[in-house]
Amino acid sequence: MHKKIAILLISVLIGIQSFSQEIYCNVQINTQQVEGTDKKVFETLRTAIFEFMNNRQWTNYNFKIEERIECTILLNVNSRLSSDEFTAELNMALKRPIYNSAYNSTTLNYIDKDFKFYYVEYQPLDFIENSYTSNLTSILAYYVYIFLGLDFDSYTLYGGSPFFEKAENIVNAAQSSGEAGWKSFESQKNRFWLVENLMNPSYQQIRKFMYEYHRLGLDAMYNDSQKGRAAILKSMDYLAQLKDGWPNLFFLQLIMDAKRDEFINVFSEGSATEKAKAMNILKKLDPSNSSRYEEIMN
Repeated sequence: MHKKIAILLISVLIGIQSFSQEIYCNVQINTQQVEGTDKKVFETLRTAIFEFMNNRQWTNYNFKIEERIECTILLNVNSRLSSDEFTAELNMALKRPIYNSAYNSTTLNYIDKDFKFYYVEYQPLDFIENSYTSNLTSILAYYVYIFLGLDFDSYTLYGGSPFFEKAENIVNAAQSSGEAGWKSFESQKNRFWLVENLMNPSYQQIRKFMYEYHRLGLDAMYNDSQKGRAAILKSMDYLAQLKDGWPNLFFLQLIMDAKRDEFINVFSEGSATEKAKAMNILKKLDPSNSSRYEEIMN
């Protein structure tokens, strides 16, 4: 009997070591704009969101603990319309570790402002694929799949497609919900267009950039910084092509918001030729911040 128990314990420990959920998300809630003193509901909401993001298995892949995808979400609650109805903004940041370094590269830094949701204290956050259960869980699951897709794209060319398809399914299921942020005609910069940009074959240079910039560029910097910068410059040409054809493309602006400081840091250490080429491309991609890119030449 004792031998069987020992074998069972060993099996459990092996399982714990070999598998972990895919996401490690730091969840914060800011309620400074909400009037009133009864804010206990936000403590349980934060716990519920944390468990929803981190304790659910989102893929069929086995992730080691150190392989989990790191992200941060800050829920800025703007108002409490009733005891269980809220308006908010969702501020998200997604990070990717860079090979042989302690550096994490930001792959997405975005604020979703069209966020109204219901939450009843202690009520479980349910989500069923291919159906609309609530705006809160649909939005959270949508961004989990966006995070997964961007992360997989940064390691394998077009590797994130299955997850972008799941995000697109959530958008389709939410069309009849009546909630803002899901429909194409509401805005050119919302959840509909974010995943559309990633799935549209006309914009595939976005995803080629995500792969070559991270896997062939940043990941190569440790062993050969010159080779890494060359790959990054090449990947930036894909963005320049997109800018020529679609100057107001939503995800192109998201790339610049996430990578602006990183671009400057990478090319500040480059050769004079690399600096000049990078600065010209970046000014074209992000004209409203042209003066920032002159820092590269210093």
